Amino acid sequence: MAGQDRVKLAIAGLGTVGAGTIALIEAQGDLLADRAGRGVAVTAVSARDRSRDRGVDLSPFAWWDDPVAMAREADCDVVVELIGGSDGVAKAVCEAAIGAGRHVVTANKALIAHHGAALARAAEAGGVSLGFEAAVAGGIPIIKAIREGLAGNRIERVHGILNGTCNYILTEMRETGRPFAEVLEEAQKLGYAEADPSFDVDGVDAAHKLAILASLAFGTEVDFTSVHIEGIRRIAPLDIDFADELGFKIKLLGIAEKTAEGISQRVHPTMVPVDAPIAAVEGVTNAVETVGDFVGATVLQGAGAGAGPTASAVIADVLDVAAGRRAPVFGVPADRLSAPAPLPMARHEGAYYVRLRVIDRPGVIADVTAVLRDHKVSMESIIQRGRDPEEPVDVVMTTHDTSEAAMQHVLAGIDGLDAVVEPPTVIRIDRS
Repeated sequence: MAGQDRVKLAIAGLGTVGAGTIALIEAQGDLLADRAGRGVAVTAVSARDRSRDRGVDLSPFAWWDDPVAMAREADCDVVVELIGGSDGVAKAVCEAAIGAGRHVVTANKALIAHHGAALARAAEAGGVSLGFEAAVAGGIPIIKAIREGLAGNRIERVHGILNGTCNYILTEMRETGRPFAEVLEEAQKLGYAEADPSFDVDGVDAAHKLAILASLAFGTEVDFTSVHIEGIRRIAPLDIDFADELGFKIKLLGIAEKTAEGISQRVHPTMVPVDAPIAAVEGVTNAVETVGDFVGATVLQGAGAGAGPTASAVIADVLDVAAGRRAPVFGVPADRLSAPAPLPMARHEGAYYVRLRVIDRPGVIADVTAVLRDHKVSMESIIQRGRDPEEPVDVVMTTHDTSEAAMQHVLAGIDGLDAVVEPPTVIRIDRS
């Protein structure tokens, strides 16, 4: 490849990102050649529907109905996998490309979260690159930042807003007071959420991305199965109002921390102080904060999805191939990635927000505080809105730092009280 004047791409999957990648190459061809020392050209493409209008001219490219055959046989140096999914065709495309000695670039976070270590071992053994900058946080260059820019640091913590759909929903709920279901429907109409939004709103998408970041940050094999995952379906406008009153905003965060006891990976709604950098990140924007032992805290923020931002990340990996730049896939050689040492969620320590819906009668608060006392959990504050002996009222309390295990015992005890009319809503508080 060294003597060629261009790097040739075969693109599998021509959805928003695939079409965006072709458009970017057409628009920025001279710039890409200047920055890589070689031109970038698409030579082959594959997708399910050949007749669909994608807004770009596909006529110059060889069309392949079978993307796996294309990955093995097309005239290309790099196979760009934009099909999606953790298994099936996407995985077969990447394996075929690596087996044929082609570099691979993918935007597929599910694939890397489930099979990243195995693909990295295969790529490194085959002497080819596996790039996945576009798999996490869209146009934010967080993979390169952790793997290369922060290579002189031991990363202690990485956390962030990793799903733009959830951040948009929570932002709209706070700004308009509308309930989750109504804002979700709007997000679907605007194209921010899929027809089946489960991967987004239930936290799975963010968990895939967090598992990848944790592997890069801590030098471990990707360990998606150990991520604690909660989504945002139970967040109500009332919780957002109480958060504001208490000096917080609610964000769906992915948080990974390395401690002496093990690695904690968790995705859940989180109350963050209003003056925290991540609290100011609104709408569909993503942000990732890392903490290194020498550099301290760094924050990267930007578009987490969309044709342009994601194509930008795809091309960043392509240019590394074109310029001959190569780093170990996960920052250290794949055969030196350590086995993960997951820290169970029950060992998490932190503060909590709890909202109760109770029958307003004498002794209710005393019963609640007795449950807290029995499990050695200390209350920090309590708020009650209104008094109405005829209707249930909302009571909110926050706790001092305690363990997740103790808090789960408290929630079970409170839920069993006669005066509590619905399961408590709990949101973890993070002041880091």
